[in-house]
Amino acid sequence: MTKEIYLAAGCFWGAEHYLKQIRGVVFTQTGFANGHTEHPSYKEVYTDTTGYAETVLVRFDDEILPLCLLIELYFQSIDPTSLNKQGEDEGTRYRTGIYYTSPDDLPVIQAVYDAEAAKHDKPLCVELLPLQNYWPAEDYHQDYLEKNPTGYCHLPKALFEFARQANREK
Repeated sequence: MTKEIYLAAGCFWGAEHYLKQIRGVVFTQTGFANGHTEHPSYKEVYTDTTGYAETVLVRFDDEILPLCLLIELYFQSIDPTSLNKQGEDEGTRYRTGIYYTSPDDLPVIQAVYDAEAAKHDKPLCVELLPLQNYWPAEDYHQDYLEKNPTGYCHLPKALFEFARQANREK
């Protein structure tokens, strides 16, 4: 069955590229989540006045990729104790967050969240909230690193290979 989750992991260019490498992910889209304006543009979100986080919509086949594994892999791509900063990118638009649409998913997400929190001496700075709203980013942000292989990315290239291997068939 196809499910969806919205993951904010800093700059959405690298986050989308990372997440789409995972076997079982069937669709990704960059966009903006949980802000307070309608139809925000990247230029508006960049001002950090709209309340939006750069976010990746992830649709996945939960028979191939269980939600708990997807959230565990998400945590591998972020510094979960960093507030509004991932890599060199700073601002509320780069905050981390897990935004769910089905309340049934919350116990699974919460269990992985709590397990991750236990690994750190500082509290996690990852929002865990229901999705309030989501707007797709402009076309040039979609599949950005595929279109621009030498484009900016805060994630190490080794992480993409890790994602490709993480859920391989045995």
